Amino acid sequence: MSDVPLSTLFMLLGLLLVLSAFFSSTETALMSINRYRLRNRARQGQRSARLAEALLQRPDRLIGLILLGNNFVNIFASSLVTVIALRLGGEGAIAIGAGILTLVILIFSEVAPKTLAALYPERLALPAALVYYPLLKITYPIVWLVNLMANAVLRVLGVRADQVQGHALSHEELRTVVNEAGAMIPKKHQRMLIGVLELQDVTVDDIMVPRNEIDGIDLEDDWDDVVEQLTESQHTRLPVYRGDVDGIVGILHLRTVMNELAHAELTREHLVAKALEPYFVPEGTPLHTQLLNFQRAKRRLALVVDEYGDIQGLVTLDDILEEIVGEFTTDPADIYRDVQTEADGSFMVNGAANVRELNRMMGWRLPTDGPKTLNGLIVERLETIPEAGAVLQLAGYRLQIVQTADNAVRTVRLHPPGRPLPGES
Repeated sequence: MSDVPLSTLFMLLGLLLVLSAFFSSTETALMSINRYRLRNRARQGQRSARLAEALLQRPDRLIGLILLGNNFVNIFASSLVTVIALRLGGEGAIAIGAGILTLVILIFSEVAPKTLAALYPERLALPAALVYYPLLKITYPIVWLVNLMANAVLRVLGVRADQVQGHALSHEELRTVVNEAGAMIPKKHQRMLIGVLELQDVTVDDIMVPRNEIDGIDLEDDWDDVVEQLTESQHTRLPVYRGDVDGIVGILHLRTVMNELAHAELTREHLVAKALEPYFVPEGTPLHTQLLNFQRAKRRLALVVDEYGDIQGLVTLDDILEEIVGEFTTDPADIYRDVQTEADGSFMVNGAANVRELNRMMGWRLPTDGPKTLNGLIVERLETIPEAGAVLQLAGYRLQIVQTADNAVRTVRLHPPGRPLPGES
């Protein structure tokens, strides 16, 4: 070394610092790259992405290779600085050289390159994979030996590399990814994806038509009334029952009786014969499960029953699909049938309105983990049926009872957060 010119030593030192920066930055880039985006590029045939994905399948080998190279160049640089310091200032300059080298490596070979790699991982990781893949093949025996000893130390500490969980996302993590996708996913598609993810958090009880609102055909009604109901019905499928819905006979698809209905040839017996066997589902069934059940059973309508077999409501395939894509079967004029906007900025709301539907169409945040209707929320909070004029605070919303009847709250004036009640300052 004593015969090598100082200029050559400085050039060699600069090269070693560049290599140190390369190893440091590419390590951060490869470890922080988006694995799913990388997998997508690999499937599209990008060679660097395929190599990077192959390297990341065994991160212990990749890290061993990078650390082997990084430590080698850093130790070599330290030795080189010692030689340079001796030639420039003697033994007293060694400490100064070590301090300067530490600062240079910290700034130019560690912090700056790793920060750059964290900000732009793909720009560095993909080209680096073209270098590391053949380099790993060449140095594999050394890397294998280093990893063997390192894994032995980990096993002593109770850690096994083959038992580390993969990068699969949980339900909540996947929801966060979709929410934070920003401009990469159109808002409409984003809402649909969130709707799919939320299917397992919502049950048929949350979206079913309550028992008292089921529109069906009562075979004990006057026949002329039945014919008029069939003619004017806005539904394609109707439950057929005797007396009340507990006396269910079947589900009638109006298309099967339209010809007889048009020629006034339909009879009660023919109507009953055309009705399909009712399809029952237990309350509490998650929507994602019920969606699959509808598919397997080739059905579009189900009656929700409790643990005693009593019918609690009715749910359709369209109801589940609307949880994903939003309202599409309801006339826009009918969507807000349960809510009327008042001049003072408050809202007059039907007490029987479904809470989830109110939240979805109005952008409110009423609690959905309890009763399904606004009336149910109020009664649960007050633990009694309130009188008209009563006021309560619910999840930041001011609710004023306007009308009660038949042991239920019929109409509520809702004031969103921040809006005072009339007469208040």
